[in-house]
Amino acid sequence: MRLSILSPALAVAFATYVAAQDASDVLTLTASDFSAKVDNEPLILVEFFAPWCGHCKALAPHYEEAATALKEKDIKIAKVDCVDQADLCQANGIQGYPTLRVYKNGTPSDYQGPRKADGIISYMVKQSLPAVTELTLSNIDEFKKADKFVAVAYVSSATDAPAPAFSQLAEAHRDDFLFGLSTDQDVITAEGVTPPAVIVYRSFDEPRVTYPYPIVDAQVQDFEEWMGDLSIPVIDEVSSDNYAIYASSSKPLAYLFLDPTAANKEEIIASVRPVAEEFKSKVNFVWIDAIKFGDHAKALNLQEPKWPSFVIQDLEKQLKYPLDQSKDVSSESVKDWTKQYVSGELKPELKSQPVPESQDESVYNLVGKEFEDVVFDDSKDVFVEFYASWCGHCKRLKPTWDLLADKYINVKDKLVVAKMEATENDLPPSVPFRVAGFPTLKFKPAGSRDFLDYEGDRSFESLVAFVEEHAKNSLEPSVVLEGQAQTHFSAGNASAEKHDEL
Repeated sequence: MRLSILSPALAVAFATYVAAQDASDVLTLTASDFSAKVDNEPLILVEFFAPWCGHCKALAPHYEEAATALKEKDIKIAKVDCVDQADLCQANGIQGYPTLRVYKNGTPSDYQGPRKADGIISYMVKQSLPAVTELTLSNIDEFKKADKFVAVAYVSSATDAPAPAFSQLAEAHRDDFLFGLSTDQDVITAEGVTPPAVIVYRSFDEPRVTYPYPIVDAQVQDFEEWMGDLSIPVIDEVSSDNYAIYASSSKPLAYLFLDPTAANKEEIIASVRPVAEEFKSKVNFVWIDAIKFGDHAKALNLQEPKWPSFVIQDLEKQLKYPLDQSKDVSSESVKDWTKQYVSGELKPELKSQPVPESQDESVYNLVGKEFEDVVFDDSKDVFVEFYASWCGHCKRLKPTWDLLADKYINVKDKLVVAKMEATENDLPPSVPFRVAGFPTLKFKPAGSRDFLDYEGDRSFESLVAFVEEHAKNSLEPSVVLEGQAQTHFSAGNASAEKHDEL
């Protein structure tokens, strides 16, 4: 066998490469050292991952960057390979990847923060601090810049109002914001504050905002509403990392879809900013990567891949108001469209598949255009499955749902068993719910506008029992159509036996 000897240069390069692989600031944990390294640590973040997991791979560079930054603050970050350490992960109840947990002296809690480096750093810094940090001249300047959003109460005494309410606020939102309190007269003088006062320091928009309402009687809810509004920038990029902030807001969301590589991207954002500022009390504004989130644009009824485009969405009712894509997106057009929306002059654009020319199946194929006509027919009980074509659970339900419709085919003048592709058809504003998952099963009794949720198992027998319990109409057929045999689903029925596997 021939041996090769590395040249000095190659040897150095190889050694450097090996060192780089071992230079990670993320600790690797195994069953043999997990308890020793976690149980005695005041704070540590642990990722349970699988090497083949795409989400884990996407997280990895951000996790490394966060580990390096947090190392300077003596906050440790670790990982467990659940392929190599399967028993350890099973013992910790890990069911998906990546799973991130925060441990404080061995006691775990779910990580609830973003999965980008700056978000991980911010979240873990908050976890390392008390709910309210006492501030003096030695730490006030650093603390004000420690996160994108920092709230500080200045009071003469820690027992003075609004300190108790502020402390309750901090306990409830310690994962969301940094909270500080100072009774130090030197700090109060240096900040030019007259106590009592609460000031928010931000790294975006107006950098310093003072609570503008009577403060002595301010309650937790008052601070929550004020800070919740301030925590949302006038206009910012939205992604999976911060969408929850907007989703939890009571305001509608205005999307500016942009090609992030466009030379005039910043110019377009700047032109819309004054509009966002004008309507901030009514509407939240964001810009979004139209290339990466093109499917989301289609879901908001922007049918053409033409950028920039603009659309307002009522998040609560899931109604969409897209600006005509044949029009230019400008400060003037966005302002006019938003003004019409706020004043209630716009009608939502409802997406719908074409009305079927014929209904050839036992299950009624329902589309958005005829939803109200079919479902709000007071003479009929209606049972609807809202599904998505790509949904595996929906595909598994289909033969059972077909069988349910077959059972009641002779009373379809009294009971409609229907299905609607919810990603291709919007619900009208008159419907008091929105579909959040698939499949969703809703029953509307005859003579009512109320919808009952079906939450049982998806067996044929359970679905039948639910229909029999809630239907207002008699389910006995009044007329058997000529040439159509009436089917009875009894235990000995041959048709039912064909479906025993369901």
